[in-house]
Amino acid sequence: MTDRRLAVPEIHTYRFAVFCCSFKFDLGSPPDHALALFADSAMARRYGAWMWPNTYEVVDVIAGRPACE
Repeated sequence: MTDRRLAVPEIHTYRFAVFCCSFKFDLGSPPDHALALFADSAMARRYGAWMWPNTYEVVDVIAGRPACE
């Protein structure tokens, strides 16, 4: 990265992916792509609930399954 003030992201740190799941309202077609990545599952759920309260899903990409509540 050219700007020394920005840290290079370490992808393995961001294990929780947030999906909007627009297909649940017939607004899109699967597969949905992750729209945000987080290091913390609680933060990922908070973001998903704020952006898409009725449809979002948080997936632990390392475990390959939905993140537990």
